[in-house]
Amino acid sequence: MSVPAVLALADGTIFRGQSIGAKGNTTGEVVFNTALTGYQEILTDPSYARQIVTLTCPHIGNTGTTPEDLESSQIYAAGLVIRDLPRLASNWRANESLPEFLERGRLVAIADIDTRRLTRLLREKGAQAGCIMTGEQVDESAAVKAARKFPGLKGMDLAKAVSTKRRFQWNEASLWTDSARAPIRAQQRLHVVAYDFGIKRNILRLLADGGCRMTVVPAQTSAEEALSLGPDGLFLSNGPGDPEPCEYAISATRKFLETDLPVFGICLGHQILGLAAGARTVKMKFGHHGANHPVQDLQSGRVFITSQNHGFAVDEATLPAGVKPTHRSLFDGSLQGLAFEDRPVFGFQGHPEASPGPHDLRPLFERFNHLMLRRLQAQLRLAEENMRRQPAAAR
Repeated sequence: MSVPAVLALADGTIFRGQSIGAKGNTTGEVVFNTALTGYQEILTDPSYARQIVTLTCPHIGNTGTTPEDLESSQIYAAGLVIRDLPRLASNWRANESLPEFLERGRLVAIADIDTRRLTRLLREKGAQAGCIMTGEQVDESAAVKAARKFPGLKGMDLAKAVSTKRRFQWNEASLWTDSARAPIRAQQRLHVVAYDFGIKRNILRLLADGGCRMTVVPAQTSAEEALSLGPDGLFLSNGPGDPEPCEYAISATRKFLETDLPVFGICLGHQILGLAAGARTVKMKFGHHGANHPVQDLQSGRVFITSQNHGFAVDEATLPAGVKPTHRSLFDGSLQGLAFEDRPVFGFQGHPEASPGPHDLRPLFERFNHLMLRRLQAQLRLAEENMRRQPAAAR
């Protein structure tokens, strides 16, 4: 039997539908995602912590779910809102249906609502606090009150909440590797210390594809501890919440900027780079969430289609001297990339690892590898010059 459910927004708007997940109530910031595929990856992306995700694609659940497509060890989204749940899931890789996945992950979800109307409302008024409530006797006024009690993501530090609790190693490559690409031998592998602010598995897989071995560290790891691991480069991951309260990460990044190590930041990591440089961040009206966002490379003029998931952005007008903008959104003109002019440090606001989404900007990972290799080559040349300068008797 179907169980009634409602989605209540803080402005008092009520959407009535059917429960398709776990029973109970949930609150969070309601956002919309325009991706046509990848609902499982979206739900398990830690960047969606404390957010109720509305998927604008009308049919969700067609292909079931599979463990291979998890972007983390659990569901992190606060809730799910969809238009239609197909009765049949069909995919040779699937091992359970979407409702089974939602129930096992204890995610409250609602279907059979007008997601077009909801999306228009969010675009006009901005992201709102909301509450999904399920049950035979749903109290709509109580759901509205619960939505209004949600404090919002501004000022909320969620990176340390979703981060790993202990350091671990990662060496797993992509599930379907490019057979045309020559493998990199193990003894040539670069060592990357990756800060987990809510890191996605596909980021780690793509770094591994490029010949890196990763030491993944908790969000609050000090700069001294990270540097003591002897990295060839530092990676600052994606993550949820407001970047400004993450003073532990901002402070560590400032110390990394004093070294010659390459640093690459994605999403929240990009924002932390901006804050460490002295720029400011702003809360966006409804953010960018989807897999069809056009972004322009300011140097070449080329336009790339990208995957996006963020509700905060670095204010380009506040970038200090020595830090230049590299990419810009063609939807709203917001800053999408930055680079330091005097050191091997850069960040990108979107998700070049996609999953789901297009692969247009995967070369950013190659750029990171190139910077690490160039640093090692410079160190080798310096060592050879020092050897040549030494007197023969001292050798």
